[in-house]
Amino acid sequence: MAWSILFVAGLLEVGWAIGLKYTEGFTRLIPSVLTLAAMAGSILLLGLALKSLPIGTAYAVWTGIGAVGTATLGIILFGEPATAFRLASIGLIVAGIVGLKLVT
Repeated sequence: MAWSILFVAGLLEVGWAIGLKYTEGFTRLIPSVLTLAAMAGSILLLGLALKSLPIGTAYAVWTGIGAVGTATLGIILFGEPATAFRLASIGLIVAGIVGLKLVT
């Protein structure tokens, strides 16, 4: 169950990271409120997952999910370059997340 909670926390991290772009410096009310809610939810769920997962593993997986999701959505939503090096780097992060899951 802790891994599921951590996964949702990571998805919320992606949500708030992408949401930051839409807040336009927290000048737009609805995107700002949604971004802040995603931030709070992400941290809350991370805290719950930490009840039974090691901090180093959970934090690395949480930030990894956020990094991979945000980089991927940056490519899809904002037309950021999808270079071979960028995609390979995202793949390495995914490999790290899988590796940490396997050893925990």
